[in-house]
Amino acid sequence: MFSRLRSDVQCILDRDPAARTIWEVLTCYPGLHALVLHRRAHWFWTHDFKWLGRFVSHIGRWLTGIEIHPGAKIGQRVFFDHAMGVVVGETAEIGDGCTIYQGVTLGGTSLYKGAKRHPTLGRDVVVGAGAKVLGGFTVGDGAKVGSNAVVTKPVPAGATAVGNPARIIEADTDAKREAAASKMGFSAYGVTQNDDPLSLAMRGLIDSASSQEHQIALLWQAVATLSEERSTKSCVPADAARDEIFQADRLTQLIGK
Repeated sequence: MFSRLRSDVQCILDRDPAARTIWEVLTCYPGLHALVLHRRAHWFWTHDFKWLGRFVSHIGRWLTGIEIHPGAKIGQRVFFDHAMGVVVGETAEIGDGCTIYQGVTLGGTSLYKGAKRHPTLGRDVVVGAGAKVLGGFTVGDGAKVGSNAVVTKPVPAGATAVGNPARIIEADTDAKREAAASKMGFSAYGVTQNDDPLSLAMRGLIDSASSQEHQIALLWQAVATLSEERSTKSCVPADAARDEIFQADRLTQLIGK
């Protein structure tokens, strides 16, 4: 029990720059208090002391402002940061190393008793303030849920869910887009991740331009290689683009920056 408490305290010290001492964490962090009370409530719940489990959970809600059903399963090193108004449903599962901010709801969309109604969070998931994750699906390891997002479908590992209803942004796709845009001298993060038609068009333009420039560069490199192998004078024009080039200034002018 004490080793787990030490782990909980250490994870808060590691993730919250405002946490200064162990004593401060033990006495002033309601997220830690909620976890300690939940473990007692969960023990009562799993040993058929249902009412007592609910009562301890109710006391925890009254003391901390965090409502965790005693049937919920919570892993190690979970950090409820501020966490006022957090609601965790009966069949919810929270994996090791997760971080959950204030106003988050891990809720259900089914009224059938005994069914898996609430979400399962994998390891190291971050759920932003005010987010609602509703349903008996899984949020993969290392995923992120943006503030005020409403998630009603599974989130792949490493992906980010934003908006209402939430849109899934694949980590690999987003990273490749930003890397390509940076190489072109344009920041993809200047394009908002929302449903604005201009934003969507700009994201598509970045992806398309990156792909086309790469293919053109490969073609010119292949032509140059063939010319050298035949020991003839290269027929490639002097101004031909053998490297990937993108006119970032023109793109910037298009969006009015």
